Amino acid sequence: MTDTHDLATRKAATVGLLLTLTLLGVFPIDVVLPSFPAMSEHFERPSSDIALSISLFAVGIAVSQLLVGPLSDAMGRKNLLLIGIIVSAIGATGCVVANDYWSFLLFRVIQAVGCGCFVLSQALIQDLFTGQEQQRLRIFLVTCGGIFISVSPLAGTGLQSWMGWRGSFLVFIALAVSVFLSASLLLKPLPADCQPRRPDFIASYRKVCSDFNFMAYWLTSALAFSCHFSFIVISPLVLIDQLQLSPEAFALSMLGYGLAYIGGGAVATVLSNRIDPQTQILTGLCLILTAGVLMLGLSSQRGLSITTLLLPMIVCTAGTTIARAAAHTRAMNIFPEQAGTSASAGSVLIFIVGGLTSAALSLTPLDLQTTLALCLILLSLLGLALNGLLRHRHRELLAG
Repeated sequence: MTDTHDLATRKAATVGLLLTLTLLGVFPIDVVLPSFPAMSEHFERPSSDIALSISLFAVGIAVSQLLVGPLSDAMGRKNLLLIGIIVSAIGATGCVVANDYWSFLLFRVIQAVGCGCFVLSQALIQDLFTGQEQQRLRIFLVTCGGIFISVSPLAGTGLQSWMGWRGSFLVFIALAVSVFLSASLLLKPLPADCQPRRPDFIASYRKVCSDFNFMAYWLTSALAFSCHFSFIVISPLVLIDQLQLSPEAFALSMLGYGLAYIGGGAVATVLSNRIDPQTQILTGLCLILTAGVLMLGLSSQRGLSITTLLLPMIVCTAGTTIARAAAHTRAMNIFPEQAGTSASAGSVLIFIVGGLTSAALSLTPLDLQTTLALCLILLSLLGLALNGLLRHRHRELLAG
């Protein structure tokens, strides 16, 4: 009875740690958005350059995660997570004291390298939870991430008014210290009879990346994430630069978008108990496709406005939440004994696809709303085609 109680207590504490890591993850991207104009003025660079720094941040995380996953499988999660938190805090501190754009970019990359350790949250879920617990927890964290996203522009606006553009970085540092202390106390080191082994990066990645189903599910998640991330990156360019919204109005506009994650999480929870994950993925992708068609139609008929931009994105976000949670669970269950490498390989793919897509959108000379709508349509169609191929291969295996 005591063991059961201790296990339940440890799991609850672990959920709290994962939740704090999720909160910490929104600061480098979402909370900083209302500070785009102030950062642009401080560094004397156009807003598109500030947006590019976010895309570069995503790519930096991806590169870091290539090392974090296999290292954690060989050496354990705890020490790498603690090291990553320290590096991310150092990078954030450098951003605070940076006086020119290029040094700011350098410290953003350092911060991104440290934030790469946040991918270990997926490995911790795989290590410490089982069966339906895993998918329910992933849905819960995606939903909470949406709640954090929904309030982050308001938080960013408040921090901008109170502390200037450096405020989000200072709060990030404080949160990083808190997570460091929590992880130090909660997570267990490798057992004494389980000595660290030398990681074989090439063999580890060859094993997971050569599996078609594994890569297909993670690519599906990457395509869905790119729809959300692309909008996040260009939202200040559209809502602040083009529609001339104040930072406060921008924050309120983004609130409705972020709250869509709550609805998407509720729907995903219901669907996870009623239909199989593959159908959940298809449902999410179809919602993203619907959002792209709706945005394109509204854009051509009514032009650019808050309604024609955010209404389709709310539909898109619901689809993203549903598709990603199911795709994550399917992918992570293929190689449970290499959870760190699996999480890193998938997360690298997600951030590379998301970073490149958002960078292309932020630098395009074309109309941003129309380009975003076409992006949603293209990415969702690619996802549907990929999952159609998955179903075809599955039927062939059953027939064979």
